[in-house]
Amino acid sequence: MNTRTQTQKLLFFAICIVPSIFTHAQTNCKGSCGFGPPKRLQYPFGFSPACPIQLNCSGNGTVLIDEFPVQSVTADAILITIPAKCDRPIKTLHRLFSSHYAPTSRNGILLQNCTSPIRTCTIPSTSVQTHLELGDCGPKGKISCYSEGVETKREFIDYVNVTSSGCESLFSAISVEALGNGSSAVALDVQVVELGWWLEGGCLCSQNANCTEVMSSVEGRRGFRCRCLEGFVGDGYRAGLGCRKASSSCNAGKYMSGQCGGTTRVGVLVGGIIAGAALMVGVALACCFIRRRSKLKNRRRTTQRLSKAAGISIPIYPYKEIEKATNFFSDNQCLGTGAYGTVYAGKLNKEEWVAIKRIKHRDTNSIEQVMNEIKLLSSVSHPNLVRLLGCSIEKGEQILVYEFMPNGTLSQHLHRERSDGLTWPVRLTIATETAQAIAYLHSAMNPPIYHRDIKSSNILLDNNFRSKVADFGLSRLGLTETSHISTAPQGTPGYLDPQYHQHFHLSDKSDVYSLGVVLMEIITAQKVVDFCRPQNEVNLASLAMDRIVKGRLEDIIDPLLELQTDDGWTLSSIHKVAELAFRCLAYDRDMRPSMIEVAIMLEQIRLSRWANSEENVAALLETASCSLSSSNVSEKPLSVTIQKVELDGRDLFAQHSMDRVKDFSPISVQDSWLSEQSSPSSNSLLGNAVQ
Repeated sequence: MNTRTQTQKLLFFAICIVPSIFTHAQTNCKGSCGFGPPKRLQYPFGFSPACPIQLNCSGNGTVLIDEFPVQSVTADAILITIPAKCDRPIKTLHRLFSSHYAPTSRNGILLQNCTSPIRTCTIPSTSVQTHLELGDCGPKGKISCYSEGVETKREFIDYVNVTSSGCESLFSAISVEALGNGSSAVALDVQVVELGWWLEGGCLCSQNANCTEVMSSVEGRRGFRCRCLEGFVGDGYRAGLGCRKASSSCNAGKYMSGQCGGTTRVGVLVGGIIAGAALMVGVALACCFIRRRSKLKNRRRTTQRLSKAAGISIPIYPYKEIEKATNFFSDNQCLGTGAYGTVYAGKLNKEEWVAIKRIKHRDTNSIEQVMNEIKLLSSVSHPNLVRLLGCSIEKGEQILVYEFMPNGTLSQHLHRERSDGLTWPVRLTIATETAQAIAYLHSAMNPPIYHRDIKSSNILLDNNFRSKVADFGLSRLGLTETSHISTAPQGTPGYLDPQYHQHFHLSDKSDVYSLGVVLMEIITAQKVVDFCRPQNEVNLASLAMDRIVKGRLEDIIDPLLELQTDDGWTLSSIHKVAELAFRCLAYDRDMRPSMIEVAIMLEQIRLSRWANSEENVAALLETASCSLSSSNVSEKPLSVTIQKVELDGRDLFAQHSMDRVKDFSPISVQDSWLSEQSSPSSNSLLGNAVQ
């Protein structure tokens, strides 16, 4: 009998025989769900009536509460998925209330078909709508958000208050989590409900455990939760496993979800059976360890070989280093969660801070394909694109390491979350640099890269408030849309190309539309989607188009900018940017300018601040350091022009300088547009829109 056969028999005994011995000795509470490998839960959770808190187990091994999938179970909460759905009866919410759990006050319950608006939501309305699309919910599809006000000091959502709010449908929910460290920032989990749980009665915690008293949502009854002290793991309950010294690789969170190798409570076993079983398990684990280590070495060799073959020049970090840099992806180091994944701050090799993005959706298991895409992203080089510094693709993960942007996002500054606002020259420079970066992706890359999710929260700012566009090209890493209700890579509501819902196809002109929304956000500093505005003005793009058509742009200009309009140039340039945004927001994508045109126009407007004549502008364009060609500017209102010519984008972006400006500069400045596709002036453009 060879060694391989012996190993197989030992593994068979360890996997099949030993668990049956333990199952025999367990209490009647079934703690596992599914097969190979099963999902395990610790006391007091389980999947049979004998368990203090019974959850459901589907045929495919999914843990459920009623019909809703369970994402995770921690020492104080259960996170469940509540998919966005139109016309779901509001009474469905009752299924999330039991004698042992209920939705916490950190949730925003999203409701529809309401007779009157709800004013108690503590989640910003723009955060609600920019993370969810309504889909085809009909004319009554407007979302209202219910949450417990801070003044109520409730730990749980009041079911009676929700159901008496005058709303008929439960659409979805958003769970809010504070990031800690004294920060006022929060992380939003979309289509997720956080349920707080408890056991009824007084504290029955084991030694080395803390007890938290809970005023349950059920008729004011008292409950409790136990949690092991720091340095100990276990469930913390006298009736459970209690608490024991923790190993360096295990923590309380992992223990509660069954990742530390714990079993349910074991009854009295014959000493010989325990010793024999432990011996066999030890042998099996040793065999598994050897095989796993061998596979890991082979995987690393494959990764190194493919990285050399693909010509990747950036470092490929071991997964363990990424874990260490992020403190095992600690919530305290979380910078935010977006469409593509979660970003953490970290230090690799004790050097400067970096941003580590952990991609959360993977539609490909091909290491070679991932390598090729990372090679493409690492080859992108533009001063206004966030630099890719490294990656990690071990253990089925796709992790990208970027340069760290200390000044946060454009969105945070526009909405006064990080500062008191930005001056108009700074905003205009950020807009110009952003357009140049996106134009580079469209025209200089082969194949072109379409960003697909341009928004102010993806425009990062360095120490000098220089624009750095993030998340470019991530949709190429095998990410696809999973439903019509999407927070995903295909765009964010409010910024999304309206023609997408007809053709389900995003193009370079879709990026142009999204940038048009950002331009109006820069001018107005208003939320892109805000349900506090009248119904026909909820969408910022619609509001802006209406005001521009009516010649009432001043109604929506950021009041901070109105204080800066004494010099004449500021107000004039704001109007010119608004005109350009109007063209970008055209419903017909063929009527929108190209991103190169947008970038050139913004550069013209920016440079006009220092120009008193066409000659001065031309001189500036000959000496300015930028990555796009520019053309002359006239200070007459509505008279900026650009000759429509076919440009070779790869040639245009070959150098980040103005060496080739003269080859692409317009031959004259006129009072009308030379292109029929690009409207001659806002007056005629607005006239067409009215008709």
